Parts: sequence; structure tokens; C-alpha cells
Amino acid sequence: MIDKLEYLIALAAERHFGRAADRLGITQPTLSAGIRQLEGRLGTTLVNRGSRYRGLTEEGERALAWARRITDDVRTMREEVQTAKRGLSGNLRIGAVPTSLAIVSRLTAPFHRKHDDVTFDVTSQTATEIIAAIGNFEIDIGLTYIDDERLQKLDTHVLYEERYCLVTRQGSEFADREEVLWEEVATLQLGLLSPTMHNRQILNRHLGAGGRHFRTVMESNSMIALLSQTRLAGIATVMPHRSAAVLGLADPLVAIPITGPDIGYRIGLVTARRELRPPIVAAFWAETRLIGEV
Repeated sequence: MIDKLEYLIALAAERHFGRAADRLGITQPTLSAGIRQLEGRLGTTLVNRGSRYRGLTEEGERALAWARRITDDVRTMREEVQTAKRGLSGNLRIGAVPTSLAIVSRLTAPFHRKHDDVTFDVTSQTATEIIAAIGNFEIDIGLTYIDDERLQKLDTHVLYEERYCLVTRQGSEFADREEVLWEEVATLQLGLLSPTMHNRQILNRHLGAGGRHFRTVMESNSMIALLSQTRLAGIATVMPHRSAAVLGLADPLVAIPITGPDIGYRIGLVTARRELRPPIVAAFWAETRLIGEV
């Protein structure tokens, strides 16, 4: 029965029978037969079928929510048994907003030194994607902006405050300054994170304060891409000061704090609020709470 629930989850994620079968490492006929067996067990149609996949029925959507919860509970049970037998092991799935990716290693490295049988799957996601992925049991932990009303039903733990700096090339305008104003940054040709990113929405508010115009010549969902463009093409970017410090920007790049105003937004861990957490999640959550500011 569990494998059939996993079939439904994969099909809903891929929205295509062939891709879902590939993801599961089975044949498409096996997948189709498994879905039909599940429908038979539940006594209802779960998938709208035609010449191609057409989505889930209303009953299918409800079954999908239960499938995600049940398979995650089974995973938790397996981890509990394995932990009792041989100590903490398994895979921890972490989703992080792009501006926090450089910080992840400050959490995972000490945890791995203590629990070397634990592996990590770290993905870059928007704040919205992180919330959805936790709700769908697709990730275990999120690293995101804490001041978000959508997190009210999740457990949260603040790690640090994100403050911002201008990153530009030596010899460029403002490169020799000890600090720079938001209104000055707005005059530069900028490379910024994509408009769907929470960080970009923050920057839009401050760069465009009072109706001020600013220009982007490059947008990306990757801070590394923006830094590379800044290094080679002579544009400028804005990034968290803490991330710049962790990455250790090298010549010809320089980082200048942005003030006027000096703003900050809280970044922290989020996870599902549940009575019984998977052992890896529980251990990671407890141990990172003992760490001061990362």
C-alpha cells in the first residue's frame, strides 16, 4: 500500500506518467497499474485520464494530502527504529532562500561532525516554495525569513538578522566609501535576485522608496551568478553582509555597508509543527538552537 501512495505522490509532482515512472525507477505500466490498484482500494477515481495526464480529481487531491502525511510518518518510524539500532543516520532535506545558502554550512558542518552517518540534501527555494514544501513533506527544514505571517502554523527559530551591503568592483563608483546610501545604490546598474524572491521584494521597497527609479541589467535566482556578473561585467549587486563575509569576496570585489536607513530582516529555521518529529529533524532542531548567531 505504501508504494502505491508513493506512486500517487510522484505522479502529482511530475504531472506526467512517464516522468513519474522514471523518478520511481519503475515502468510506466507498473505505475499505471499501481494507481488503479490504489483507486480500487479506496473505491474512487483519483486521476483524471485522457490521452495524457489531466490532474487529480477532488478525491485524488484529498488522497494526496493523506499520502504525503502517511509516507512521512512511515519514514519517521523507519528512522526511529534505525536510530535505536545504530544511532542517528539518514538524509536531512533542507530548503534555503538564496541569500542564506552561504550560511547553511555553519549549521550542517558541526552537525555532520557529530553525526557522520547523516547526509544532507540542500536546495535553493523561494520563501513561498519553502512553506509549500514543508506542508507537502518534501523538505524537513527551511531557512527563510521569519517575519512572515504565513509561518504562524510552523515552528520557527531565529538565527540572525540579515543586513545588506553593496558589492562592486574596485575602482568603480562608491568603491572607496566606508558606507553608501540606498538612494546612491539606486543610481547604479544593478544585478539583483529574481522578482519572485522575498529578498528582491525587500530591496525593491528600499531602492524604490518614495517612487525612486532604479535599473536592473541582470536578474537571477542565484547569488553566485550575480557575483560572477559583477566581477566580470562591472555591474553592482546587493547581498547580505553576512553572506559576503562567509563567501570571502576576493579582489576585485569589495563590499560596502548600506545605510540610510540601516535595515535588517530576521532569518531563521522553520519546520512542521508536529508532536513527533523524525529523529534527524529533532536532533538538528535541538542542536542548532544551542548555537548562537551563525
